[in-house]
Amino acid sequence: MTTPSLLDRESCYRVVKSRDRRFDGRFYTAVRTTGIYCRPSCPARTPAFPHVTFHPTAAAAQAAGYRACKRCLPDATPGSPDWDVAASVAGRAMRLIADGVVDREGVDGLARRVGYTPRHLGRILLAELGAGPLALARARRAQTARVLVDTTDLPFSDVAFAAGFASVRQFNDTVREVYAATPTELRGRRGGRPATGTVTLRLAVRAPFAGRALLAFLAHHLIPGVEVASTGPDGSGSYARTLDLPHGPGTLRLDLDDEPQTGTTAFVPLTLSLTDLRDVSAATERARRLVDGDCDPVAVDEHFAGDPLIGPLVRRTPGLRVPGHVDGDELAVRTVIGQQVSVAGACTVTGRLVAAHGRPVETGVPGLTHLFPRAVDLAGVDPETLPMPRSRGRALTGLATALAAGTPALDRGADRDDVRRALLALPGIGPWTADYVALRALGDPDVMLSGDVGVRRALLGLGQDPATALAAAERWRPWRSYALLHLWDTLMPRPDPIDTAQSLRET
Repeated sequence: MTTPSLLDRESCYRVVKSRDRRFDGRFYTAVRTTGIYCRPSCPARTPAFPHVTFHPTAAAAQAAGYRACKRCLPDATPGSPDWDVAASVAGRAMRLIADGVVDREGVDGLARRVGYTPRHLGRILLAELGAGPLALARARRAQTARVLVDTTDLPFSDVAFAAGFASVRQFNDTVREVYAATPTELRGRRGGRPATGTVTLRLAVRAPFAGRALLAFLAHHLIPGVEVASTGPDGSGSYARTLDLPHGPGTLRLDLDDEPQTGTTAFVPLTLSLTDLRDVSAATERARRLVDGDCDPVAVDEHFAGDPLIGPLVRRTPGLRVPGHVDGDELAVRTVIGQQVSVAGACTVTGRLVAAHGRPVETGVPGLTHLFPRAVDLAGVDPETLPMPRSRGRALTGLATALAAGTPALDRGADRDDVRRALLALPGIGPWTADYVALRALGDPDVMLSGDVGVRRALLGLGQDPATALAAAERWRPWRSYALLHLWDTLMPRPDPIDTAQSLRET
């Protein structure tokens, strides 16, 4: 396979020589003489320039016949942040592949999601990412399998199906081909095994990582019955919630703390409790969305380094993330409920909606009692019975009806402009709601909510005239979402060392 034209060989080789960690996940280096591929920061001796090729994805390197380096584990790097910035067809497809769409719906299902024929989508992915949808899905399965082999004591048969393989034989063959080792050799000798359905993983994210600020945001927006959080004296702690997954309900728990060291890979502990282990990939991808796992914080923070307004905020909280969400439909419903009310009020009302229309689940986690109502369930609710003004109730049921019909589809495979137009066409949905959905559900890195009351309060608190400051917000492109979060972060109360879920319920 030749190097895709979007990768300049000389520039890539300079990155490899400098072992620059910022480019891990953006491209991969394959060495002809050894038959392996590495991340750019691999500590091994730099190969000679004539012996290397460069590939935009691990799948492209695998399709070219290379196996993963056992020293730098290149497939364990965070995904490319370019997918979020460009939001191209290839980037949207990659998000869906990571969510397991190819495993569940096949290439035809993936193509339908992004609005192309399977053949044309294959050409696009091959041109931009160096591999077709099946090869990209296979690489994703191999990565999930390796993580499960390394970090759990699940039987290999469970690992195979949890990772999305159709058979144990396919799992064994892929692992041997990609890693030049059997599953037994990867795991080594280990004893014991966890409870069925419970998996502990580590999410790789680029550092710096402001985990405590992320936890503060999530804790401030908790929905009773669906989410809980707890914090320690230093602001670190955990966040947990229920998940409505393709094969059944589950829960996730994230342990969040700061990782200030720039240029390294941080690891966020993730614990999944699933009714069906086939949902491991989907649950992991949802967790990555939640923590903005593919963000390049160095590039973002450097963009604001000289800015007189955002620069000091970045230096105070380096590595701030834009909190994503595990389910676009849920986020849209929560956003409509939160129109023109306080965060605490919106959480209370949404909690009542969950109690009345959500599905009860047994989780074993105090406070996690329900799944968030599906759009199809809310579509049939009488707006007069909802605990909110009638106009907002009608807007909510109208939105739920549209979401149940799949127009718009609020996943990472949707075109952002199409989603915005579809949302604005619905009664009761305005620009603030559509842009907030783009910010958190679609992962748009360039959203500025100019009319947001919180943004204006933050600017006033910083001694700025809101109209003047927002008029100059164009200079924050293409990272206006991160500027927005830095402004909101100035208003965010840091949690006390108590059970945040309980304190929010009491208020």
